[in-house]
Parts: sequence; C-alpha cells; structure tokens
Amino acid sequence: MRCPKCKYEDTKVLESRVAQDGQSIRRRRECRECDYRFTTYENLEEFVLQVRKRSGQLEPYHRVKAIRSVQIACQKRPVSIEKLESMLTSIERTLEDKGIKVVESKALGQMILEGLETLDHVAYIRFASVYRDFSDPKEFLEVLTAFKDPRKTKKTPPPVETSKT
Repeated sequence: MRCPKCKYEDTKVLESRVAQDGQSIRRRRECRECDYRFTTYENLEEFVLQVRKRSGQLEPYHRVKAIRSVQIACQKRPVSIEKLESMLTSIERTLEDKGIKVVESKALGQMILEGLETLDHVAYIRFASVYRDFSDPKEFLEVLTAFKDPRKTKKTPPPVETSKT
C-alpha cells in the first residue's frame, strides 16, 4: 500500500478489524518512511453482470426481473419460489465462475430454459413460447413433441457470445 503523503510503497498494518457494515475490513496503517498514519478499507468485489440485448444495448442484470419472468411461466404450477431462486443462483454462479461479465440475452434465456426443463415441463413450454417468440403453431407443436420423444430433444449448447471485461 502506497503512503498517501510521501508515496513510499511500504507500509505496515497496525490494526485490522471488521468494519461496521460487516462487509469490509478497516486497517490502520503506518508509512515506514515518514511515519504517517492512515486508514484503508478492504471490500469484497461484487460480481456485476451485464446483459447484451438483441439490439446490442447493454443493461445491468436484474435478478428481480428474471425471477418475475420465471414466476409468470410457473404461475399455478407446483414450483416453489425457493426452487426458482436456486435455479437462478446456479445460473449466476456458473457465469461468475467462468468470469463472464457480459452475457447475451439469448444465452441467458437458454440457460433459464434448461433450468425450467428440469423443474416443470409446462413452465418450460410457457417460457419457451415467449423466449423463442413462436410465430407458428407448428413450432409450438415441435417443442411439445420433443417432450413426448426424448430422442428428438436437441441438446445444443447455447449460442454464447460473452466477454470477460
């Protein structure tokens, strides 16, 4: 840590304690060159995910928005909010573990679809009808038929164009 007064690059830590918010550490330091004392705070870096929309526009990921859209698909279905939150947490952790900071909306939708497929088939169909923007009843029928015959279900990886910025 560089001294704010003389810019010397070696300081010693005199005292460390958890800050009042419980999310950071407060450290009292002393410069080894000029004996100047100062305080620093160490904070946990938060994971910030951005979603690239079809238009190319970037927007912050809002978990509440994702929960709401999935809840709509699960309306009147035996799927608990805890299971939905767990599914979204799993998706968020996967992206964080891969170091992905920008995810295409299409890829995020595909990940949600895959999660819904294991939770509830009706919710999956509902979400897919909005996410995939079916324009023809035949497309809807293809998805339904894929559930009847698991061999017809294509498991292709989502088209992910991401960046680690």
